[in-house]
Amino acid sequence: MNFLIENVLKQSEKSAITAEVAGQLQLLKNEHNSKPVVFVGAGTCGLGAGAAETIKMAKKYLSDNNIDAAVIPVGCIGLCSSEPLMDIKLPGKKRISFEKVSGPKVAEILDKIFAEEIPQHPVLGQFHEQKDQTDWPEIPFLKDHYFFKPQVRLVLENCGISNPVSIEEYIARDGYKAYLNALKVFSPAELCDFIEKSGLRGRGGGGFPTGKKWKFALATESDQKYLICNADEGDPGAFMDRAVIEGDPHRLLEGMALAAYAIGATKAYVYIRAEYPLAIDRLVIAIKQAKEYGLLGKDIFDSGIDLDIVIKKGAGAFVCGEETALIHSIEGRRGMPRPRPPFPAVSGLFGKPTIINNVETLSNLTSIVNKGADWFAAMGTATSKGTKVFALSGKIATTGLVEIPMGTSIRDIIYKVAGGIANGKKFKAVQMGGPSGGCVTDVNLDIEVDYENLISVGAMMGSGGMVVMDEDTCMVDIAMFFMDFIQRESCGKCIPCREGTRRMLEILQSITSKPTNRETHEPLARMKGVMQLEKLGKVIKDTSLCGLGQTAPNPVLSTLTWFREEYEEHVFDKKCRANVCQNLREYTIDVEKCTGCTICAKKCPTGAIIGGRKQPHFIIQDKCISCGACEEACNFNAVMVN
Repeated sequence: MNFLIENVLKQSEKSAITAEVAGQLQLLKNEHNSKPVVFVGAGTCGLGAGAAETIKMAKKYLSDNNIDAAVIPVGCIGLCSSEPLMDIKLPGKKRISFEKVSGPKVAEILDKIFAEEIPQHPVLGQFHEQKDQTDWPEIPFLKDHYFFKPQVRLVLENCGISNPVSIEEYIARDGYKAYLNALKVFSPAELCDFIEKSGLRGRGGGGFPTGKKWKFALATESDQKYLICNADEGDPGAFMDRAVIEGDPHRLLEGMALAAYAIGATKAYVYIRAEYPLAIDRLVIAIKQAKEYGLLGKDIFDSGIDLDIVIKKGAGAFVCGEETALIHSIEGRRGMPRPRPPFPAVSGLFGKPTIINNVETLSNLTSIVNKGADWFAAMGTATSKGTKVFALSGKIATTGLVEIPMGTSIRDIIYKVAGGIANGKKFKAVQMGGPSGGCVTDVNLDIEVDYENLISVGAMMGSGGMVVMDEDTCMVDIAMFFMDFIQRESCGKCIPCREGTRRMLEILQSITSKPTNRETHEPLARMKGVMQLEKLGKVIKDTSLCGLGQTAPNPVLSTLTWFREEYEEHVFDKKCRANVCQNLREYTIDVEKCTGCTICAKKCPTGAIIGGRKQPHFIIQDKCISCGACEEACNFNAVMVN
């Protein structure tokens, strides 16, 4: 097998592959399999939904029935809300996919499929790629599913389809072809020009042109240069990097190899949070396999190029997503940002020229080199080329990971790809860019996904998290959630971020709570606090040291811009229209339902409930702290929440 793969890798043109080699490749891709293959989505989301039990029951079924078949765990195909997913590929038949396959349902599905019948269990669809394979009658193609139809999958091309721990299968799918051809065709400077021409911009948030960034490091003279892959995604609701590494680790390694060659780096790091054990395990396997095939190490395929890739586990600090803090962490120091310039491309890791790209940026490189800069530049908008991976979560019908062309409207992503708002509720906003981003409301739903467009409405691309909120969401509470996250994750190095975010959080906590003493100036202070939020946020943006601090106030400023009336309701009316802010809830007792059992009065921690035994009870609002103990204790549903 090694001899076969090495011969394939040495081919410059696919047409030069012999018929015998082409047949072997088809077998490696499990497209012309000689025995049945069962694929189970075993990314973190699949395992969380019970995929381990699905795999166990599939193996047991095959063993009990003496069926010679393979069970292959694959990554997440993106449709997280339908996990666990199970696909079956019979010889000569197209691969068919089933959703929500828990362990007890495995035998029923396999019984029918091996009899070449369609089970009653929900079918997700059948794959269309194997043109010469027999269709399953009346089963729709997966590509026509509403979730997949608008997508253009480049980074996610192999996720959920191929075996992530098989370098042979990755190579059979044209893996490492881009890297080895680049070593022959391009000089480092030419590869930088090629990527710059494609229009690829960094997918980590800032959107700086990738090729241009590489040129700074290439032009800097040094005896050692470094490449760092930033896989330390810390945004709430973001899981793109994890899913890509779990589902297609070799694509990331190939992208890193291309980037390292372009800048002249001989050592590269994958900085990944320790909370991603499955992704780390698959990276370890992939690096070992690449070394065994001579794709990493010394004098790669007689090119004179050396490359070593090392995994560095991070402790999960949000600030280490900032590139200078990340560098400090790899060096063994506390993860805290430093002023720039000098920029890392000139003086980075250990004082040497260093390029930092994130997982999605690097995973785009293989497709660009294989298919051309012009091909990639033809997708997207005038300033934002290619595709973007988004993690869809929140109050939507279908959650998961999607890859859509730049220029797609936010409305299409939410209503076409994600299936709209769950439970028939109304759309309210979508938070984009995580804690550093802002919300997009229905006023701007038709805006196209583009770096500049999103910034113009107070949001940002960020790493790609999209948290959708419905009418039952309190935007003040959302702002407080993100500010609490930012305040806890602040490294504390600079005063504007350390103290400013704390003051903003205190103001938000104040206006989401009842005034404790109505005879003092506390109500006035609450109103004044809201007036100061905007001014304080702008000061933090202008004076913080790093990009994370400079974008920390964004969620508050964004919600103030679009939902100021909700802030005013919290301050003046002391009400939360979504009834989410517990400390603003007003509890009353329905005298028609109250039996005077006194249980609520006994449970009240502040003595706010009065009333005689077997007589209707009442709540003294000035004493009530809205803890909800009375509602939980009442057996007659007499306590009402306003």
